[in-house]
This record gives sequence, C-alpha cells and structure tokens, in this order.
Amino acid sequence: MLAAAGWLGGKNKGSDMAAILGLNAFHPDAAACLVIDGKLVAAVAEERLGARRKHTGDFPVNAVRSVLDHAGISPADLTHVAMGRLPSANRAAKLRYLAGRPGNAANAVRSALTRRGRTLSLTRTLADTLDVDPAAIRAQTHLVEHHVAHIASAYYCSPFDSAAGFSIDGSGDFVSGMAARCEGTRVAVLDRVPLPASLGHFYTALCQFIGFDLFGEEYKVMGLAPYGEDRFAREMAAIVKLDGTPWYGIEPRYLDVWNGLAASEVNADGQLRLGTIYAKGMADLFGPPRRRGDPLTRREMDLARSTQAMFERAVGQCLTSLAQRMPIERLAMAGGCALNGVMNARALREHPIEHAYLQAAASDDGTAIGAALHCWHNSLGRSQRFVMEHAFWGPEHSDAAIRTALAARGVNAREYADEHAAAEHAADLIAGGAVIGWYQGRSEWGPRALGNRSILANPAVPDMKERINRKIKRRESFRPFAPSVLREDVARYFEQDIASPFMMHVVKFRPEWRSAFPAVTHVDGTGRLQSVEAANNPLYHALLHAVKRRTGHGMLLNTSFNENEPVVDTPAQALDCYLRTDLDALVMGRFVLVKPRADDEAERRAGERSGR
Repeated sequence: MLAAAGWLGGKNKGSDMAAILGLNAFHPDAAACLVIDGKLVAAVAEERLGARRKHTGDFPVNAVRSVLDHAGISPADLTHVAMGRLPSANRAAKLRYLAGRPGNAANAVRSALTRRGRTLSLTRTLADTLDVDPAAIRAQTHLVEHHVAHIASAYYCSPFDSAAGFSIDGSGDFVSGMAARCEGTRVAVLDRVPLPASLGHFYTALCQFIGFDLFGEEYKVMGLAPYGEDRFAREMAAIVKLDGTPWYGIEPRYLDVWNGLAASEVNADGQLRLGTIYAKGMADLFGPPRRRGDPLTRREMDLARSTQAMFERAVGQCLTSLAQRMPIERLAMAGGCALNGVMNARALREHPIEHAYLQAAASDDGTAIGAALHCWHNSLGRSQRFVMEHAFWGPEHSDAAIRTALAARGVNAREYADEHAAAEHAADLIAGGAVIGWYQGRSEWGPRALGNRSILANPAVPDMKERINRKIKRRESFRPFAPSVLREDVARYFEQDIASPFMMHVVKFRPEWRSAFPAVTHVDGTGRLQSVEAANNPLYHALLHAVKRRTGHGMLLNTSFNENEPVVDTPAQALDCYLRTDLDALVMGRFVLVKPRADDEAERRAGERSGR
C-alpha cells in the first residue's frame, strides 16, 4: 500500500502530490489506472471485477475502487481525472460524414451528445458511482483524443526518448488510425485516418461474417487463418483500398459501421454483441454469412486467411508511409489492432524497425494509462518518465484471503514455506503431465495471461492441447495455446530472436523444434511467444528454470486462468475454476492443491528421472 510506503506522509500528501486517475469509460474494455507523481501504481480492467462481463463498457466503478484502495487514497486525494476521449476532436470529419448520411444523422447526434455529456461530467459521474459528495472531488478533468491516448500509452511507457508513434483500431473520436512524432515528452500528430475508413472495423466485419459475432473475437480469425488459403485476395482488395492513399480506405458498400455500432447490445449472458457491421454487399462477394454454431468449412478458413493477409498488406503500407515521414527504427505502437501478433512479427521482419514497444494493454483499456501519463507530461509539464517493464499492476490477494477461500469450501491444501518451494512442487507436477492453475502476486494488466493468472502445462505432451481444449477451456479446437519461454532460450527455439514479454508476437519455431512442442505449435509452425526474464517476473522465471531442470526445456504452455469467463481475480474464483474443471492441480501463492492422480503421476516421473 502506498500509504504505508510514505506516499501520503509528510510533504507528499496534498498539493505536492499529483494523483491522476486514468479512465476508459463509456466504451468497451472499461478500465482504470492510478498514476502518482508520474509513476503507474495500479491498473485493472473492469471486466475482472464486479459483474465480470467481458469487454464491459460500464463505468469502471469497481476498477476505480480497486486502484484507489491499492494506493490507500480516497477520491478527495485525486488531483486529476484523465480519459482517452475528446468529444470536440475531428469535428469537421464528423460533420462531413453526417452530411452524406442524413438518415443516420439524428441518431448519430443523439448518441454523440449523450457520450459528450457523460465525458464532460467525469467528476460528477465519479462522485455518483462512488457514492461520495461531489464537492469532495476537486480533481481537474483532462481529456485526450482517443488515438493520442493510444500512442501515449505506448510511448510514455517505453524506454525511448524519441520514436515513431502509430495507432490503429476500429475507431475512437471518429478516427481509426494515427501517425505521430514522439520526442521528449511531446506526441505530435502527423496524420489521422478518419472514418468510415477503418482496418479494425474491416477485420471485425469479416469476423462477424465468418460467424464470430461477439465483441472481441477477432483473435479467432487470426487463429483460423493458417488453416486456409488467400484465395479471396481480389475480393478483399475490393473492400480495402490501398491505391491513391498513403494509408488505407474502405469501400462503403461493404461495411455499415454506424448502424452496427448503434445496434450493439449486451446479451442475457452479459456478453457484448455488436450489431452487424458488414453490409449486404458482402454477400455478393462471398455468398451468405455463416451463422454461429454452423460447421466451419473451407470457405471460412480461406476467408480468415484472406482477411489476415489483407490486414497485413494494409498495415505494411502504413508502416512504409510512416517511414517516409520519419525514422521508424524505434516504434511505439498501440490500438486494438496492435494485438495482432502475426502482423507485429511480420513488421519486425520486413520494416526497418530495430526496437518496437507495445504496451501490455494495447487495446482501449490501455487508453486509461495513455490519458493519465499525457496529463502528467502535458497538463502538469513534468519530464520524469515511467517505463512499464512488467504487466503486473492489478489486484493482489493475501495468504489470509487464500486461507479463507479454502476454508469456505472445506478444502485442504499443502502449505509451503514460500512461493519458490511451491513452484518446485508445481514443476514436478508439470513434468509429470499435469495441468495446473497458477495464481500468484498481482494480476496482469491487459488481455494476456503472463504468468500470474495462468493455466500451465508441459507443451511437449502430444495430446495436451486437445485435453485442455476439451476438458478445461471448452473452446474451439483450432485456437492455439501460447509458449512461455525463458528469454535466453528464445533464439534456440524460434527463427526470430524477439523480446516479447507481453505476448505480442507470433513467430515461427525453428523447423527442428516444431514437432517437439505440439501443444503450442500452430498448424503453420508458429507460436504466440511470451519471453520471460527474471527482472520482469522472478517467480515465473524460477518456475520455468525448475521445469527445464526436469524436462530439458525452459518452456511452458500458458493460457489464461478461466473457463469462458474473464480471467479469475480472487482466490475463491481460482478455486471454483479448479474444482469445476479437469485441472489437475492449483498453486495459489504458497498453497498447493492436487487431485490424487496428478501427484501419483508426478512421483512416478520423478522416480524415472532419478533412476529409482
């Protein structure tokens, strides 16, 4: 807690302390973060807490409470509230769009005014949701254009003192892409790509057409793509226009973005579902859309491959154009499209990028950090920089909370002297073929499980992928699992020697290793790499070394600790997931629970290794 560490003692409390609450609100992937005197101290997405609805766009009241509680401060201690939305931005482009679509103008204006009102009354909304007197919140409001906040979230968290900035997503403040020159503490916009052109919405439209119609399922298209061929390249070129522009354009008869966004709703399961973004013209190109639940055919696989290929070509053109404006040896990149790890790895191969920084929460939740750090450097004029070297900024639960969860369910666990001793037991279990839930420290910021809220297994076990998909994750068989690898071993196993601590790159295994790790090697020979260093996550690094001593390989299958729900947050949620699924073991802090068959197998394997 920051109060105990002296943040609020003596001269730090009051006017000398800058306490900036960063928000992504009234928009999917709602989140909150807290920056104190230029340093990030806590960040969490709203979906992990409260009602636990994936990609929720609710005001992040639980996330706000969490980051304030972590710091030991109250809303009255906040000096600024910052958000990555600026209603006044890009007004001319908005008016041009509405003038060409008079039938949608009334609804567009009504929706925009509603969002504008909520945005401009941030402190009042904060007071109402936290149930405090509005007069007690004296924080100033700092609004940042959406894509500036995206770029700021990458650049201000990077180790760079200058860089090219690039952001690309569906849309925000009526823009889908932005290029910027980042120098010192300034982010200077070079160019914007206004709606209706949007690579993010293009990808989402095809995602829906293929039958993945829930919000945020684009990763399924990326996972399905390697099973197909790029046989729809000509049709994709009719949708995405690359000629005559340094960036990209969209043929409007194939996308109906405004009506799709306006028809968004939360279904009975609490899942966000967009309205239909593709227009009727899409069926003229590809035939009727697939309905969710129908079999996946060769056509859907080829559509996925052609969608991914078109996306990569378009981003490649953007990076080439950016390189003509300024050097891109150092690139700070963000936006929801920056989660496309296949594109990220290709960019490093094909463009003069020596160092790229992608923040752990590259999508819209990350704008909370971008807005807060933009406030620090611009509103407050401060030069002190923060570097995000790890992703563990979420809630942490104590040994006492773990004991309470175990007692509430009448479950006994083995308690070790410390987490490292528990990790040695975990390594025995993994080497013996067990699938374990791994729950340690503070939770990850961003969508990836990075070694604190993870399900882990031995990637060399031939049927491990099928077993986890069928009995634990209960998800589509074509979706790959990620390899977590000791950073020093990346070059041994992969063709690109990339530092990817936030699991942002999909890279090819070296040919000699592709059959050795079937559980994490995709059909095209790639893996979504997470490189692990002791400086970033010492306990997870120690676990990988312990597994390497037993198996010869410092590699783990890593997937998020959940079962068709947001990633677990509390010990009770971790325990419930363990008890209701086919997980073999659960390691929470220094407590280890094991189902009998897993311990027996671990002992047998240990005996084989020792020659007993």
